[in-house]
Amino acid sequence: MDVQASNRVDWRALWASGDLARFCFISLGIMLHATNETMVATIIPPLVVDLSGVELVGWTLAIYELGAIVAGAAAGRMVSYVPLRTNMAGAAGLYAFGALICATAPDMTVFLGGRLIEGLGGGALVSLAFVSVERLFPRRIWPQLFGIMSAVWGVSAFSGPLLGALVSEALSWRWAFGIFTAAGMAMALACFVVLRSPEATRRRPGAVAAPFPFRALAVLAAGVILVAMAGVGVEALRSTLFLLCGLAGLAFFFVVDGWRPASRLFPTKPFSWRSPVGSGMTMVLAFSVATCSFSIYGPLIMTTLHDIPILTAGYIIAAESIAWSILSIIVANAPPSRERGIIILGAVMIATGIVGFAYAMPLGSIPLILACAILQGGGFGIAWPFVTRVIVAVADPAESTIASSAIPTMQRIGYAVGAALCGIIANASGFSHGLSDETAASVASWLFLAFVPLGILGVVSATAIARTAGRQPQ
Repeated sequence: MDVQASNRVDWRALWASGDLARFCFISLGIMLHATNETMVATIIPPLVVDLSGVELVGWTLAIYELGAIVAGAAAGRMVSYVPLRTNMAGAAGLYAFGALICATAPDMTVFLGGRLIEGLGGGALVSLAFVSVERLFPRRIWPQLFGIMSAVWGVSAFSGPLLGALVSEALSWRWAFGIFTAAGMAMALACFVVLRSPEATRRRPGAVAAPFPFRALAVLAAGVILVAMAGVGVEALRSTLFLLCGLAGLAFFFVVDGWRPASRLFPTKPFSWRSPVGSGMTMVLAFSVATCSFSIYGPLIMTTLHDIPILTAGYIIAAESIAWSILSIIVANAPPSRERGIIILGAVMIATGIVGFAYAMPLGSIPLILACAILQGGGFGIAWPFVTRVIVAVADPAESTIASSAIPTMQRIGYAVGAALCGIIANASGFSHGLSDETAASVASWLFLAFVPLGILGVVSATAIARTAGRQPQ
């Protein structure tokens, strides 16, 4: 009982010491990143009307996630050379600069440049938020603080589509990025007021950063960009070559990542099904790639093809995040004996949602679309915590830290690759000829049917990893 009591967060003491204000402040970086990440879904319809470039819609997420992956890997190492406060102020300023470019972009190409810079700043803010907990707060309350940060992420992901829809309808999609410009600038300036402790303003004595994985991330970036390029100006030979080269680059990335153990982003043999780690990573990647279609193109198809109000589309997108959070809480205390069934059920729900979208999106039935969104989000919510636990539990003890950090990194890679593949499918199905009712109708089915095989792969992977669930130490 004494141990449990000592691990409780004394909120009054945190408030009196100023630590609570600092914690809320660093959590703001997570909020800015997560809200911006999901907000784009509901500003895409007015954005493509203003800037054109519907054939580049898939890039809006792919380029943002790519920036976040690179910056997330860099930020954790930079604090060994530059004080935490300086790092966070720089990341917030970079984020604000990217948002400003997006807000004032005259065309889609400039907008994508802003999205890349935003992703760099946002990814760094998230990484630095977790570093800040380790640097600024007692170890005994880390689990509680990390739990609160997860809740902040969930609420932000939920509010992003609604914010985009509300601001777009009341003002303009540009104002949505204007809000983030102001918020990023305010956070950058506030860093010098809020983060004044020695832990935040000084380098840690004797700190040595792990080598930065330059080569691996360069190969990853090249692979994602090549896949995305395959969807621009779709031509059979050209697009096929770009796609094959891009996929080869992505495969080579995992080879290069294993060359330097000190800077690895993933555990050994991340896709080997001889280990639950491999089947688990396969599941994470397959479902992350396969579920991008709805969040990127869903609102655009709903508003164009079925005249569904953008605010309604925002609520449907947000419902996916709500289902994820609620079901994750409901199953959080499930006994180990239930984990196998929960993982498989979650995977089946996700795959069913993908198949359901292929029918519901062309039909335009709001209840059916909402049901598919809830299935997809709820499936992630119940499966992800247990898949994460199994992967970390069965990983080589020397690679447990790498395994835990590899899961969100793999998810981001999946989002980036999935967004690029969505662009290929959407443009090949009609969006390369412009946005219209006819092209939207053509895209609506193929954009989901094409990912059904990956949904099936995710279910098979879930079945493989579920065999070890319930047998691991808690």
